[in-house]
Amino acid sequence: MNTGYRKKNKHYDVIVVGAGHAGCEAALASARLGLKTLILTINLDKIALMPCNPSIGGVGKTQLVLELDAAGGQMAKTADETAIQMRILNRSRGPAVQALRAQIDKKEYEIEMKKILENTNNLVLVQGTVDNIIVENNRAAGVTIESGPAFYSDSIIVTSGTFLQGRIIIGKKDYAAGRMGEYPSMKLTNSLKSLGFEMDRFQTATPPRLDKRTIDFSGLQIQAGEDIPVSFSSWNKEKIFENIPSFLTYTNEETHDFIRKNIEFSPIKSGMVNTHGPRHCPSIDRKVINYENKKRHPVFIEPEGKYSNEAYLQGLTTSMPANIQQLMINTVPGLEKARIVRPGYAVEYDYLLPGQLKHTLESKKVKNLFFAGQIIGTSGYEEAAALGFVAGINASLNILQKPPFILKRNECYIGVLIDDIITKELYEPYRIYTSRSEYRLILRPDNADIRLCKKGYEAGLIKDIQYKKVLEKINNINLCIKFLTLYKINPTVKNNILLKEIGTSAVNSTTSMYSLLKRPEINIMDLVKIFAQAEKFNDKIFKQAEINIKYKGYIERELSEARKLANIDNYYINNEIDYFKINGLTHEAKEKLTKTKPETLGQASRVAGVSPSDISILMIYLKQYEK
Repeated sequence: MNTGYRKKNKHYDVIVVGAGHAGCEAALASARLGLKTLILTINLDKIALMPCNPSIGGVGKTQLVLELDAAGGQMAKTADETAIQMRILNRSRGPAVQALRAQIDKKEYEIEMKKILENTNNLVLVQGTVDNIIVENNRAAGVTIESGPAFYSDSIIVTSGTFLQGRIIIGKKDYAAGRMGEYPSMKLTNSLKSLGFEMDRFQTATPPRLDKRTIDFSGLQIQAGEDIPVSFSSWNKEKIFENIPSFLTYTNEETHDFIRKNIEFSPIKSGMVNTHGPRHCPSIDRKVINYENKKRHPVFIEPEGKYSNEAYLQGLTTSMPANIQQLMINTVPGLEKARIVRPGYAVEYDYLLPGQLKHTLESKKVKNLFFAGQIIGTSGYEEAAALGFVAGINASLNILQKPPFILKRNECYIGVLIDDIITKELYEPYRIYTSRSEYRLILRPDNADIRLCKKGYEAGLIKDIQYKKVLEKINNINLCIKFLTLYKINPTVKNNILLKEIGTSAVNSTTSMYSLLKRPEINIMDLVKIFAQAEKFNDKIFKQAEINIKYKGYIERELSEARKLANIDNYYINNEIDYFKINGLTHEAKEKLTKTKPETLGQASRVAGVSPSDISILMIYLKQYEK
């Protein structure tokens, strides 16, 4: 190779292949760490596109976004800039499973993210389809693109999404595309295979989009956003967001009968699709097949933007023929006259089989070659962004000869995500759930900044002022807990009347506020408002202190149980066990364990779809079974 030619405008520290959510975070991380970074993408007008649901967050996914934000990522900040609705999910449940979900103006998100990329120092964007990875001495050295030029670098991050030999399916028709209306990457798979990578194919799908002017919203349930100040990014000031509502309707027997009569046209029945898709969002035709007795399925009608007339149908994914899709949606209340503007479709694509990457997301086969996003078997914008961020940091630290950025599963959901996808066999695109973590009470959304800010600071992506802010927060939580421990409530008649007013029983002896907060019916803000005006602490500090007090015993027990998992390969499983009779196991775990019949608990823990909480339940069952 002509090294002089390389240095002439064509040598970079890091090359990122693809500009989806993984590619954006990877490129921003490396550029912000001072590395000269190049993004190569098939279409510069589709940066950070949301080809499926126009939203960010949700149970489990929110933790990823907040952890990414805490360590110095971008997604949460851009979500705050472009959200058209914010909702808090599972508000009535425990803090471990509560989640913030942002409905996004998808076009504004693309524009905002592209603006950030274009105005980031050390970052260059070029349109081109990568067809080959250049490797020298078993190290990634550069790429070539289909139009001819070669670009050289010290590290490469592949974030190709659904584009590797992408195939769109609608009914009995199929054609090559990465997403509808976009060219696929047809040659890069062969390059990766020639380097020794093992590949397989996954499938995902998206529902039709409707012209919202043809929808009758009058009888539908409104799904409004929050009317209180919130924010995704912990670095942003909370505010009340614009509240463009979503709506809820349901399929019915007419819908299901129509699907059954036309099921032969479904690609999952005709044989047009035989690859694995995500179980967490099955197509409506698969739902009708699998749940024969279910009378209806929810359909959420979600806006795609402030100035767009397109509406997204969450829960009505299908890749049946376009004419059948139209007739099918017209059976749904409110959609009787609705018109499809974009049909739903399925897309098949190549991905890397698990076991080929390190925890840094660097390849075990080729040095300085990293992967992130759907190419390593995940599903979802949030999962892709988190992986891209980790790959971007590690590609950079590798070049800078600094220690790697490793996130463990007991530290964050990003650690759970990485640990799972590099160790477990994947039967379907991987999506994060809270049930996948054995540390749910520790890895809450509300303490993501406390858990990961130091990691981001040490990596160089969190500023001094941000880190000091989090340190101050930690100190205030500790001071608040101390205050609650020292503040005593005497058993006077007046105090007991006040306690009764907030729904709890009287005290018979002098009791600290700390002790009272262990009562499940007591809310800290009610207690503080009545007995102690502690202006030194804000509401968030009080809530953090309350969670630490109320769940202290559960958290300690959870950690104790996690330690017991260290030697789980010593637990042998009788292959005659009926997993469907074990209460507490998820339905998915029952199916997968029945199919794979693991010999030990350790083997069971590495089965895709079996979560750490499933293993804890199975361990308890095995102990009882032995007795």
